[in-house]
Amino acid sequence: MKTSQLPLHTLREAPAEAIISSHQLMMRADLIRKLGNGLYTYMPLGLRAYRKVENIIKEEWNRSGACEFKPTVIVPGEIWKQSGRWDTMGPQMLKAKNRGEQDMVVSPTAEEAFTAISAAGLTSYKQLPINMYQINTKYRDEIRPRYGVMRGREFNMADGYSFNKDDASLDETYQAYAKAYLRIFKRLGLKVIPVKADTGAMGGSGSEEFMVESPVGDDTLIICSKCGYAANVEKAATFADPAVDNDGNPQKPTDLKPELVETPNVFSIEDMEKFFKSTPKTFIKALIYRVINSTLDLSKAPHCKDLKQTKDGDFAFYPLSYVCVIIRADLDVNEAKLAGALKASEVCLADDEEILKIAQAPHGFVGPLTSLCPIVQDLSVNDMHDAITGAGKAGYHLKHVEPGRDFTAWINTDVRTAKEGDTCCTPGCGGKYHTTKGNELGHIFKLGKKYTQSMGVTYLDENGKAAVPTMGCYGIGVDRVLASIIESFHDDKGILWPMTTAPFQVAIVPIKYDGQMKEAADRLYQELTNAGIEVLLDDRAERPGVKFNDMDLIGFPVRITVGDKNLPNVEVKLRSEQDAQLIPLENASAKVAEIVKAELEKLNG
Repeated sequence: MKTSQLPLHTLREAPAEAIISSHQLMMRADLIRKLGNGLYTYMPLGLRAYRKVENIIKEEWNRSGACEFKPTVIVPGEIWKQSGRWDTMGPQMLKAKNRGEQDMVVSPTAEEAFTAISAAGLTSYKQLPINMYQINTKYRDEIRPRYGVMRGREFNMADGYSFNKDDASLDETYQAYAKAYLRIFKRLGLKVIPVKADTGAMGGSGSEEFMVESPVGDDTLIICSKCGYAANVEKAATFADPAVDNDGNPQKPTDLKPELVETPNVFSIEDMEKFFKSTPKTFIKALIYRVINSTLDLSKAPHCKDLKQTKDGDFAFYPLSYVCVIIRADLDVNEAKLAGALKASEVCLADDEEILKIAQAPHGFVGPLTSLCPIVQDLSVNDMHDAITGAGKAGYHLKHVEPGRDFTAWINTDVRTAKEGDTCCTPGCGGKYHTTKGNELGHIFKLGKKYTQSMGVTYLDENGKAAVPTMGCYGIGVDRVLASIIESFHDDKGILWPMTTAPFQVAIVPIKYDGQMKEAADRLYQELTNAGIEVLLDDRAERPGVKFNDMDLIGFPVRITVGDKNLPNVEVKLRSEQDAQLIPLENASAKVAEIVKAELEKLNG
């Protein structure tokens, strides 16, 4: 292709809204153009790079045994009601009505659609496993779209779905996808970190994210350098270090009854440390949380007898409930873990009015003995004794509190946030965690029967009895991958594309597209094209400096400069290197083709 055929308009400066490197460079190199807030159009060069990422994903997923198909982007709201997510997905889901007043959804994800489609043809265990994928458009009404295509409202996802007869079969498919992910990211030149992750709104029994380290990452990763344990902070577990007293010794049970202590102007943990002259490891922190759309059975939970439950077909949930979360005072609550434990779409701290109603005291004096809601107890409280906590009365605390004696937890589980310096949770490791920022590029889930059961999917098993298949989900954000490649490979001049994803592998830049220089450039173009190399010939009537700057900005891996001063030699320069080399025109095509193919073999091998 010739540059004059492209609607190319590069920018010297990035738009003010572009903060991160990938957004700035994609706009400046005219890979994308903004159409609206969170909405971007891929221009021809950007689309070529995008298609290469897409094709690598397809090739590896096809190789792993998955079959591609193409569902619609607009899907019936009815299938979302069947799964129970019509009310729980939240405002990011764009809903509409057609002219027949039917509820419709602009797909934010595709579990419901794949489940409905697969159910329509599934009758026997002989058809399992089913393993299908799509690469398609999604829409999520992000409240703050940012970073260009890294977090846009409309985006492109590669998502696969498997339907398996049992957990062993699901694990086999899950592992095949995990291996395919590693091959995909190797071919793209990206070094990824597989981490244990929270299943979030997707639900299911387990998941793993594939992260790339990035200073502008949305996620915090917890990593143990000693054993290699890695997890998203939303999921990371940590060694349950014992609660100790002021002397660093394990806390001991007390026979003393809880004692009310007047604590004027004592509101924070720091205030309590000074007042009681004690380590925060002797304090129990109590927090009232508002719980949205919990699917747990709360009918027998303390103080929940009159709680209203909503039913949608076979799906039942509590739109609003409350819990009192207790945790050792030197630790923080992990809200993703808490939401998972409560099977809720969202949890958040209650407001002042709610706290007074539920805890019978303002924030700072909340305690587990008086709160009128179920208690969720973090594991850190399990070995606490003779503790201090809020009294459920403004201006007062209680001392000599014994968990299990003075109050009973409804749920006892890990809701602690792991942090840098914590001890690794791997048995026998003893290493310390460090943290880093990362961007999620892919995610694999073991969904179990969350969707197949709620949507009534069955098949006849080997004994002729109805059975429910188990399900897996496997996603890669294609736009995020493309942006992450640029985040990982750029310098102050522009992008440095890996050979596998560059819009063109070679750029030919004649100083002037005329006379001998034109003849030499055309010859190189034809020879390289015949050798299967992707070439862009810059035939514009621009100054050489403008051409060179554009080629560096866009980031073509190899540039051949044709100038009358060097002929019959041409200048070959790799984008990743400072120096160029002069090569005779008659040998240049073969040499460049060799460079391109060697780099492709290195990445694809």
